[in-house]
Amino acid sequence: MKLIEDLYNLYRDKLSGDEEDIDMLTFAVLEQLDRKEIFNLLEEMDDQEINNLLGIYIIESLKGKFAHDSMNNTKVTHYHPRNIH
Repeated sequence: MKLIEDLYNLYRDKLSGDEEDIDMLTFAVLEQLDRKEIFNLLEEMDDQEINNLLGIYIIESLKGKFAHDSMNNTKVTHYHPRNIH
């Protein structure tokens, strides 16, 4: 995708490439795009890029849901005390 190549070329010497830098750059770019521009970018993607994008979205969404559930559901552990004498 041209956007990725452009961002990489623009920032490869300015950012370390760690997760925090990439997150910051990604959210800054998304903040500047409106819905129509996002759909235009999607139109430029080939099938594999769209599959990858949707795959990442599904994975991250499911991880979030499972993490949310595990934080909210405190499982009751049945402890059966045993006499040890």
